[in-house]
Amino acid sequence: MTLIYKILSRAEWEAAQALGEFQGSAVDLADGFIHLSGADQAQETAARYFVGQADLVLLGVEAEALGEALKWEASRGGALFPHLFRPLLVGEVISERALALDAAGVPQLGDLSA
Repeated sequence: MTLIYKILSRAEWEAAQALGEFQGSAVDLADGFIHLSGADQAQETAARYFVGQADLVLLGVEAEALGEALKWEASRGGALFPHLFRPLLVGEVISERALALDAAGVPQLGDLSA
């Protein structure tokens, strides 16, 4: 099983839970897919795109369960990132946790290697 991750605001996650699916953040909607990160990429994503944003949630999803709608595509210097080309169903999320910011305002994801 390969876990992949989505960082989003608590408000976005609560709206998704009410709807039954997450259709994407503004950047996802603009790009036409939901941006996800592998365990080895998520902390860099947090540091690059979410500095200073409080009340964030980290969602964990089993990559294999997303089927053919999940594509690993080159980004950031050729690294392959998981992109989901459909809404993420709330029932597909297997873990969620609130993220704290460090002194520099960077969300801290903790150990994702498990």
